Amino acid sequence: MARSIMEYLEWRGDLNLDIVPFNEVDGVILARLSYFPFEALFGNEQKESITISNAAKAFLETAEIEENVKLKNDIELMKALIESRRFADLELINFASKLDLQSETQFSVITVCLNENLHFIAFRGTDNTLVGWKEDFNMSFVCPVPAQELAAEYLEEHAKEYKGKFILGGHSKGGNLAVYAAAFSKDETQNRIEAVYNYDGPGFDEKVLSTDGYKNICDKISTFVPESAIVGMLLGREEEHEVVSSTESAGFQQHDTYSWEVTKDGFVCLDSVDNSSKFMDYTIKAWLWGLTDTQREDFIVTVYEIMTETNAVTVQDITDNWLQSGIAMIKSYRNMNEDSREAVSEGFKMLAKSAKEGAFELLHDK
Repeated sequence: MARSIMEYLEWRGDLNLDIVPFNEVDGVILARLSYFPFEALFGNEQKESITISNAAKAFLETAEIEENVKLKNDIELMKALIESRRFADLELINFASKLDLQSETQFSVITVCLNENLHFIAFRGTDNTLVGWKEDFNMSFVCPVPAQELAAEYLEEHAKEYKGKFILGGHSKGGNLAVYAAAFSKDETQNRIEAVYNYDGPGFDEKVLSTDGYKNICDKISTFVPESAIVGMLLGREEEHEVVSSTESAGFQQHDTYSWEVTKDGFVCLDSVDNSSKFMDYTIKAWLWGLTDTQREDFIVTVYEIMTETNAVTVQDITDNWLQSGIAMIKSYRNMNEDSREAVSEGFKMLAKSAKEGAFELLHDK
């Protein structure tokens, strides 16, 4: 019977990792854990270790817990982890976080000690901040972005401080950071990496895919995308990916790993992504590759400038105040110089053209 990761914790939660070895579902749970608001406990840097259970209890005791979590299901996951023999006593160490508007950086990571000789390094994906999403889009025209550099630095520093092996993982941008850190680590560090789990994270451009570091680590990468994948199909990759069944019907909703179906031993996997994912994959890739790096940058920078004119800090700020935000963005667009307006207009024209071609390709394949 297929269920969610919450049911998995009921099935496997009472079994220690030495009884049932670590698997891909354990990895996605720890990738989700990286989104917990550790800043509320540690600030931007952790000084002392804490167990998962004690961290979860501390989160739940805060009055602002519902405002601090990214997804409401995170609260239920915290409660389940407290009761889970499999996870409760695992130590959390070396949390680090950086959010910087000027350098357009959003980065967060925490390490879970699975045992004395094996650590899981969990990179957080994109949070709800506009600057976090901007950094994601920056990946389409520049590599590395600051978060990728920080991920690689974190891995090397951790490798110097601790012995044993590592598993790297993350969801969304966190998956991309895990792969990047592994690919650009030193040879001796790469040899200590047991596996890399990328949960619906975007890929890379050809410059990264052609590096020896990426090729050397490729066989250790396990990539999972939902059946209507959008984010996980962005840019390119060489490693094989598995398609996970989701209880949600829409593409962006399937990005939520709480909707991914699991069994007692792993994910419920399908033969391929669905037609909506194939359409989005073709459309976005054709759009990106149809623009020069300069055109991509001009379009993304200009759209970001329009959005920041709303004085919003997060995407939620815009949706919560959609009318005022819409008025502010229209006003911002009208006040822009001709070159900036042309960058936005041309970008959307190219996107529409790519969507038309994508629909034709999908019909032709049938």
